[in-house]
Amino acid sequence: MKKILYILSAVLLTASCNFLDFDESSGIYKRENMYETFSNVTSMLTTVYGYLPNKDIADVGGAMRECGIDDAEYGDPDASVSRFNNGNWNAIQTVDDKWSLYKGVRAANEFLDAYPTIDLSLYQYDNNYQKWQDHLALYPYQARVLRAFFFFELARRYGDIPMPLTKLSIEEANSIEKTPFDQVISFIVSECDECIAHLPDSYKGLLNDEIGRANKGFAMALKTKALLYAASPLHNPSNDKSKWLAAAQAAQDLMDTGLYQLDPGVKVNTVNLSSPEVIFEIMRSEDSDFELENFPVRFTYYKRTDLGGSFPTQNLVDAFQTADGYDITLTDAGWVTDDPNFDITKPYEGRDPRFARTILANGMEFKGSTIETYVDGKDYSATRSDLRSVTGYYLRKYIQENTSFEDENESYNKHDWIVFRYAEILLSYAEAANEYFGNPNQSDGTLKTTALDALNAVRANAGMPDVTAATYSAFTEAVRREWRVEFAFEDHRFWDVRRWKIGPATQTQVYGVNIVPDGNKLEYSRKLVENRTWNDRMYLYPIPQSELFCNTNLNPQNTGW
Repeated sequence: MKKILYILSAVLLTASCNFLDFDESSGIYKRENMYETFSNVTSMLTTVYGYLPNKDIADVGGAMRECGIDDAEYGDPDASVSRFNNGNWNAIQTVDDKWSLYKGVRAANEFLDAYPTIDLSLYQYDNNYQKWQDHLALYPYQARVLRAFFFFELARRYGDIPMPLTKLSIEEANSIEKTPFDQVISFIVSECDECIAHLPDSYKGLLNDEIGRANKGFAMALKTKALLYAASPLHNPSNDKSKWLAAAQAAQDLMDTGLYQLDPGVKVNTVNLSSPEVIFEIMRSEDSDFELENFPVRFTYYKRTDLGGSFPTQNLVDAFQTADGYDITLTDAGWVTDDPNFDITKPYEGRDPRFARTILANGMEFKGSTIETYVDGKDYSATRSDLRSVTGYYLRKYIQENTSFEDENESYNKHDWIVFRYAEILLSYAEAANEYFGNPNQSDGTLKTTALDALNAVRANAGMPDVTAATYSAFTEAVRREWRVEFAFEDHRFWDVRRWKIGPATQTQVYGVNIVPDGNKLEYSRKLVENRTWNDRMYLYPIPQSELFCNTNLNPQNTGW
């Protein structure tokens, strides 16, 4: 363990403003020592994996990024995630600053630069030697596709970005110029294409049947996502149809492999290592931090003492249809729906099954108890300071319900954060094919599935009836809703709002529910939780001013900042 820590400390030192630099003086091992054994080489590659970002915003105490859009409200109004909503952020006071992902890029470049020098022939008579060689042959492709993933995460935040492909000196790091967004995407696609040709479908049968490593599906999914973003309105203002075709074709290619399939049993709040739908997930160790942050406070035995919690909004709740596929909306005067079979006195029953997997609402069962968010109920919030939900809803997705905070009976669980799953590929195809053809019912020899069929496959897997949208505009609305409900709290809508450029129409007001007991019934009404500020400059993040001070070639700053 000491050896690994020394290795990591050597890799993680920063000697320039914006890129990771290698410093042999930081540990007892020289650079060549780090690549002289298979275990050391593996540790160096594992370091690159260590930079994969979480789904939450690490610098704000675990708030989900959805708290920066209309899907959730964070319990602490002074948390930095709230700056997304009040407009109080800038190049000096940043939020979700992921410029640090260049450390991951730097680690990948270090590994790739050193790879040609690796020589393990000293161990050629070891029984594991050939297995080691088989793995080593895959390592550079893993490092390259991870680097491409880091570039994508940076580009979707900042647009045009520096794209170093080798280790840089301090002078080089502080003078590198930005690469235009479209060229970044082209590089990501070319890297994915080459890696796809070499990476295995899975690592079963290889050394120790490893899991959690980037495989062919990861590279194909990353390519699809990058092309979808490049085709979207934010980066494709002229609506170049060829970009939509490229995105749809990338999704079609992954669909054609047959490597993955929809899984009605996939649950984002549990470990999904055997699910045929999961393409890639980040595995974290056992802990209870997420549950401490998001359990209704009484189930933490009041061990959570700080404001916090990612609380779903009524805006999101209204996106979930009835089980029969009808819209349902809460107004100031109560629930409104055209569903003749829906009982509005039980508004959280008979809904899209994904609702109950995502949101914890009044009357639902949790840990052997009934949630009470009606006025004066056990989980009702009169003020933010009581640590209860400010919207009348609690988060269920990602929650490990069997986590316990009970004294002398505490328990913890592993958390797996899904990065790619097959439903995303189908919705990417559905969106891109509709945009390319201008018709959700059209297909051809290249795009063999209609957009409508791809969308309805996702809905059927969720237990929902087919969408019958026959026009381009109706389908666009349907597929955007599907993105929202299928992937709620999976870190999609925050970026979808931006790539679709729908901020002004969606990010100005968020609502919750007010539930008042009235005799033997409950009266429901919508309540305003927060007025929010949107400015179109927020479609991209500002380049941190600290980086501009170091490197003036990073100018111009993103528009509006």
